[in-house]
Amino acid sequence: MTTERLNTCFAKLKAEGRAAFVTYVMAGDPDPDTAFRILSGLPAAGADIIELGMPFSDPMAEGPPIQRAAQRSLKQGFTLPKTLDVVRRFRQADQTTPIVLMGYLNPILSRGFARFAQEAAESGVDGLIVVDTPPEESDPLADELDKAGVSLIRLATPTTDDKRLPAVLANTSGFLYYVSITGVTGTAEPDVAAVHSHIARIKKSTRLPIAVGFGVKTPQQVKAIAVGADGVVVGSALVNAVRESLGPKGESTGKTVPKVLDLVKSLSQALRPA
Repeated sequence: MTTERLNTCFAKLKAEGRAAFVTYVMAGDPDPDTAFRILSGLPAAGADIIELGMPFSDPMAEGPPIQRAAQRSLKQGFTLPKTLDVVRRFRQADQTTPIVLMGYLNPILSRGFARFAQEAAESGVDGLIVVDTPPEESDPLADELDKAGVSLIRLATPTTDDKRLPAVLANTSGFLYYVSITGVTGTAEPDVAAVHSHIARIKKSTRLPIAVGFGVKTPQQVKAIAVGADGVVVGSALVNAVRESLGPKGESTGKTVPKVLDLVKSLSQALRPA
């Protein structure tokens, strides 16, 4: 099953004694060709797992950087089927790096759960994060993903207490995504001590790897959070790098791809021995 890539990745990194570096980029941003060159370059730059954003017009959990990235992608005519096509193309050269789609329910619902799950598996998707679907409402989607062999990765937050945790962990596979701050992406810095405390508590209830994201921007934060986590996610900083490299009309430049990949290289080094 495609989901085995996630299990293999985390097992390999555990044996190496380090956390996974997880990168988030938006499909189709700032344009299809540039976006694919970024995506293709992520593993060599240091990404162990790739989260690929599915562009959506109302990304409620995202701060301004990822909202802008979604808008740039949508202006390019990017859709859910095109996002799956990107994964298929990526898999022609890379059968190892796990890819997790991250987005919102509406496009998946429009596609149909069974159809989406099958197409995702066939394209080479390993997991799915759906930000706006609580566990109590996710069984129909979870069932289809399970049939197709695609992991449903749920979110836990600082407000997920011990009473709520079992519902969050139910039917979760691949890894658990711990949201390190309250609020939207890219708007605050995580409290590292609090993050470690919450992860230690959650680990008493699950053997799943736990990856931490939201607000992580610097090598120092990556290194500090990794002490207590199985993975560290960086997203807003990377899509900000895309935006900062664009020309006056919002077009990609010769700086776009290297700016993003150089940042990935810098951040990922924080998880590797000196």
